[in-house]
Amino acid sequence: MNFFKIKTSWSNAEFIVLKLCIAMAYIFIGSYFHNFFSQYYTPILIVFLITMIWSVYLWLSKMKKDQ
Repeated sequence: MNFFKIKTSWSNAEFIVLKLCIAMAYIFIGSYFHNFFSQYYTPILIVFLITMIWSVYLWLSKMKKDQ
């Protein structure tokens, strides 16, 4: 059994719970290791902005393809 080959479909409401869980983990880790991450704010922000733009582009291209 290959776990990564299993296909599932998720509704937007189901993703809310998953995204909230991941966001809370990031907030917890970020607050716990605040002094460690404070010197990496600029690279983290740059990676966040790049991945955000990339995700929006992929989402919009998928929406156009499905129409």
